[in-house]
Amino acid sequence: MANPDAVGTEGAPFRMSVERGKIREFVRATGTTDLSEVDSQDRPFAPPTFLTTTFFWQPEAANPWHTVELDQQRGLHAEQEYTFFGPPPRAGDELTCRSRIGEIYTKRGKRGGELTFAVMYTDFHDATGRLVARARMTGVETARPPAEGS
Repeated sequence: MANPDAVGTEGAPFRMSVERGKIREFVRATGTTDLSEVDSQDRPFAPPTFLTTTFFWQPEAANPWHTVELDQQRGLHAEQEYTFFGPPPRAGDELTCRSRIGEIYTKRGKRGGELTFAVMYTDFHDATGRLVARARMTGVETARPPAEGS
């Protein structure tokens, strides 16, 4: 069962370096065979979903998700969304990131009973302090496992 007191919990700020080689690896890992844009630019833009790699940079103290206390045996990652407030980050950018639990709410489900949703936001600021992007990650937990065959 989710902990409603988790709303508003923030993790510690952390740094993320946007590295050219990591952009190239990410582009290749997502199945792109044409690397000409990455290879031809001095400071290529990172693909929008590159910010997912923030989880490799985020130390434990920076991730407030554990305070939500969803039962991972009945939970799943429901949604990931990115909002950009200008161009995406480029190779060489240093971002300061911070995650917070934004909301917890319930909805009536069909097969597993009530569904509990938790939303975590991660803000990405550049070296000048400008908000570059915001990630919105939603997790969901069912009240009970779905019945077999339904």
